[in-house]
Formats: sequence, C-alpha cells, structure tokens
Amino acid sequence: MVVKIRLARFGKANAPFYNIVVANARTARNSKPLEVIGTYDPIPKPPSYGDGKPYKDIKLDSARAKYWLGVGAQPTDPVWRMLAMIGLMEPKYSITKAQQQLRAAAGVGQAATETKNLRMDEGTT
Repeated sequence: MVVKIRLARFGKANAPFYNIVVANARTARNSKPLEVIGTYDPIPKPPSYGDGKPYKDIKLDSARAKYWLGVGAQPTDPVWRMLAMIGLMEPKYSITKAQQQLRAAAGVGQAATETKNLRMDEGTT
C-alpha cells in the first residue's frame, strides 16, 4: 500500500484552503484520509504587528509528519517544499544543486567537444 502526504483542497472558489493529509495514493484528492496532519492557507495574511511582509499560514504536526516519513510515506512536490521550509526534509531542488548540475553538464559537453577535436586532428595527420 503506497501512502502519500498531500494537499486536500477545501474552501470557496478563489479562496483555497488546504489540509495536509496522509492518504493512500490511489484514492481521490478529497476522499477520507488516513490522518490530517496540518493545514495550509496559501492566501497571504497581513502581519499582525507593525510593518512586515505578508505571510502564508502553515500549521503542521511535525511529530506525526516525522512518523509518516519514517514509515515510508512519499510527499508530493508542494508538500516536499513545505517540509523543506520547516526543516523536516532536504530541499528537492535548490539553486546550488541546479548550478552544480549545469556546471557538470557544461564540463561534460566541453570535454566531449575537446575529445572530438582531438580525434579529428589525429585523423588528418
């Protein structure tokens, strides 16, 4: 049985509200989950005091999230990003990883063209 940690959408039209749920992977998005471990409100709220940036409200039972991750539940990409922000998981994609991959790919491509040029030079002599 494959278990996913995912978002279940609630709320009105143009005013989404999500429950962070643990559910079987083959069930529908809003079907009854195994457990509700938190909530996420994606609409930015004004800061409660003074000047500051608006924030998106995320409430999560981190102990239960750790438990479900420990028994093999797979988070979806949006939930993965939230868990990475909280510090429960490593970020799936980060700027440094992407830059390293680009550099490695550029290095491999450059090495391949150098090898190709060497072979062409060997063939002419």
